Amino acid sequence: MTDQQAWVRIEREFDAPIDLVWQMWTDPDLFKAWYGPMGMHVPTAEMDVVVGGVRKICMEMTSPERSMSMWFTGVYKEISPPSRLVYTESMCDAEGVIISPQSMGMPAGHPDITEVIVELREVDGKTVMTMVHVGVPEGSAGARGWGQAFDKLEGLLKEKV
Repeated sequence: MTDQQAWVRIEREFDAPIDLVWQMWTDPDLFKAWYGPMGMHVPTAEMDVVVGGVRKICMEMTSPERSMSMWFTGVYKEISPPSRLVYTESMCDAEGVIISPQSMGMPAGHPDITEVIVELREVDGKTVMTMVHVGVPEGSAGARGWGQAFDKLEGLLKEKV
């Protein structure tokens, strides 16, 4: 895909049990509560969390000036509860048909299919999460969006623990 050094790699420690952090990634209702950058919400999270299962996510932002929707689809490649989750991700339309990232304003060269790798491990009663998004460059809007989503995840975990 791209040079490994360019991939988004984020490590976070959460004061929450590993099983709860796993559920945040795999339960559609919990996922909808934290996913996406600040100002975005997730009205749709269809997640068939089995190897070969399809996921389809919609992120929306509504402001007085306009509303914007972004759809993503992918396939689960690896599922090892509660420690490893791997899935592909592509931009799509509301029906799940993959569309060009450039048609959604992404820079030239952005791959049609990226891969998200989530690894969780328990350390001293806390959960250390490492997320790598292969194909999304460090420092990009996508990288910043992940950081904001994980801030939301941290806040939600604090409410649930």
